[in-house]
Amino acid sequence: MSTENNHLRQLSQAIEAQVAAAPGLVVAVRNSSHRHVSATLWQPDAVVTSEQAIGNRDEYQVVTASGATSKARIAGRDPGTNLLVLRTDSPLAATTLPRANARVGSLALALSADAAGASTARLGLVSAVGPQWCSRAGGRIEQRIALDIRLRRTEEGGPVLDADGGLLGMSTLGPPGVVLVIPAATLDRVVPQLLSDGQVPRGWLGLGLQPVAVPEPLRAEAGESMGMMVMSIAAGGPAAVAGVKAGDILLTIDGASMRGLRRIIAQLDDASVGRTVAARLIRGGEVLTLNMVITARPRQ
Repeated sequence: MSTENNHLRQLSQAIEAQVAAAPGLVVAVRNSSHRHVSATLWQPDAVVTSEQAIGNRDEYQVVTASGATSKARIAGRDPGTNLLVLRTDSPLAATTLPRANARVGSLALALSADAAGASTARLGLVSAVGPQWCSRAGGRIEQRIALDIRLRRTEEGGPVLDADGGLLGMSTLGPPGVVLVIPAATLDRVVPQLLSDGQVPRGWLGLGLQPVAVPEPLRAEAGESMGMMVMSIAAGGPAAVAGVKAGDILLTIDGASMRGLRRIIAQLDDASVGRTVAARLIRGGEVLTLNMVITARPRQ
């Protein structure tokens, strides 16, 4: 069969071409013990990798496939979106890619690097595409993209490309057996914040909460069977300023039921800072509404 009509060979050549361009896309990040993780070369002086896959050392070494190296230090990290940015001491040759849209059933190429910086690759399908979601750590992620491939711990953090060579995002290990993509839109939003400020602000109410059942006589008026009891209040925090008291039972925030911490976290993403919300709560057998202004979570 001629190469012209051999579609498998054409596909293979296209994949080979994308991997050949990887030196400007993917690098290895090594610590002093020479353990490594893969990372996406975001710009000549910055690389992005998985926050959960890297520690908190004072200095790392970034290695490219060509053998170029640079010392690097953590510029910012965001557990909410599982993104960490390293600033390199010297610039590296970076490749900028157009952004791509994920489509179920389309091919996806996950690039990574070995300990020497040489490119490695895994090919699979986009198995699922969902709407915006909130991680357990409170990060707003623009789209839920799942791949049907398997990655080792050292392989997460590299770029994921579509069939046209566009950037879908960065690979990460999700729940056991699931490989997710942190979308390019999330990278475009979060990475500049990490480079400039070192973190992404998260909404904060200054409350310690615990799930509790709403007393039976109040359920009809409250409109909820479960709520969150206020166990502690941060001095000077939004809840304290609004007049929330220990023992109050929080029912809703802006109409959203508070039937678990995950729901509250979803209300307190980076876009919530500065927003005034109406909190319905039970106090002394009465249902009250208090207005709270969400502030940024204090730096740790």
